[in-house]
Amino acid sequence: MENFSVLVNELDALIWSMALVSLCLGAGLYLSVRLGFPQVRLIGEMVRLLFGDKKSEHGISSFQSFATTVGARVGMGNIAGVATAIFIGGPGSIFWMWMITFIGAASAFTESVLGQAYKIKNSSGVFMGGPAYYLEHGLKCKNYARLFAVLAVMGPGLLLPGVQINSLVLVFEEAFAVDRTIVGFICCALLAFIIFGSIKRISKVAEILTPFMCLIYMGFAVIILGMNFDKIPGMLQMIVTSAIGAEPLFAGIIGSAVSWGVKRGIYSNEAGMGCGAIVSAAAETSHPAKQGLIQACSIYVDTLLIGTATALIIMLTGTYNVSDGQGGLLFSSIGDIESGIKWAQYALMNTFGAWSGKVLAVIIVLFVFTSLTGYCYQAEANIRYLFKRNKLALNTVRIIFVLASFFGCLVNADAIWALGDIGYGLLGWANIIAIILMAPKAVAILRDYEQQKKAGRDPVFAPEKFGIDDYTGAWDKYKNQ
Repeated sequence: MENFSVLVNELDALIWSMALVSLCLGAGLYLSVRLGFPQVRLIGEMVRLLFGDKKSEHGISSFQSFATTVGARVGMGNIAGVATAIFIGGPGSIFWMWMITFIGAASAFTESVLGQAYKIKNSSGVFMGGPAYYLEHGLKCKNYARLFAVLAVMGPGLLLPGVQINSLVLVFEEAFAVDRTIVGFICCALLAFIIFGSIKRISKVAEILTPFMCLIYMGFAVIILGMNFDKIPGMLQMIVTSAIGAEPLFAGIIGSAVSWGVKRGIYSNEAGMGCGAIVSAAAETSHPAKQGLIQACSIYVDTLLIGTATALIIMLTGTYNVSDGQGGLLFSSIGDIESGIKWAQYALMNTFGAWSGKVLAVIIVLFVFTSLTGYCYQAEANIRYLFKRNKLALNTVRIIFVLASFFGCLVNADAIWALGDIGYGLLGWANIIAIILMAPKAVAILRDYEQQKKAGRDPVFAPEKFGIDDYTGAWDKYKNQ
């Protein structure tokens, strides 16, 4: 197992080199400029659209799509991932998480617009889409599309699920002293029941659970903020100065701050990875830009709210360490408590008492289940792209998904996180290059949306206007409007 851990960490370092970090930052900035920073200009429109479009027999509602995507994004990346970023990159990594969130919202907008624009209506009358579809029909590159689909099955379907279960069993072990394999088995059994349903069952679960779990977790953060109000200015100053190398204690790890801030920010919100585009395509809406704006909003909720809440909980209570990258510590306030999910758990327990650790364990269950159901849908959508209506292929990937989830309670956290990073890294290389190449199409679609809004109309999409062949009739409903 030790050799396995070394191997996956080496592969992780190769995939997540500064080249990918630079690509994520550069693509987000480029798309922000090309689109005119819609993540700032159109914030009010984002919120309005969340509750605008209704669900139909062909797809899910805008809010369900938002909740499903947030549910998939809000998971262990927002808690254990944030803690890991602080441990390796110092407090400055939080600043770079904020930066990748702000500019990454443009990447999320672009991929979601493209996912909607090139969506299809399958033989069952349900909407489907994502990077594989806009790669095939937009870039006219079917081999590239198949490559992405394979990576999207490998990533969300095989490499990512174990991270969620690993963190869940750790926090349950601490809160209730329950054997991790028992917890893992029970969770995977419940997971199997949910995923052998459909996107509507998945979206219904997400719609109910996502607001509930986010509000409770944010409530803890707000209380801790209030109790430590006088520490906030100094903490924010440390985050910024550490990010630019001006904090003497952390000056030597600025490269790690940038790398891990971007890496964990991406793990948290999936901006540019293509995952949001897959769920976006399942929504019923009159114009692709609507889903683009909704998914950009989900990036803010995921990292700026939930991820920052974790950072505040950990840093304001002093419950963290920072590695010097050579096996020692630059900063130590918690003795030998391991980095990861337990930092947040100890922070709450030290503030509110032992009961809060148990409450967090329950919240983690909700985080994990919504993340896993989102992952499964992403994998399924790409299996359907590769094998059409082949039920054997679909059920096979579901079984593998459940087994991969259970694998998370058997392997050490270091190896399981490296596997997750590999999954996202491969998706990033494939999808970010694609959305850069297709940026002009996304820009044209946004301009069309804003022109129709300016004319006082509810924007309606005409695919032929953009050279898109709606060969399955996905946009027929809006042709005469």
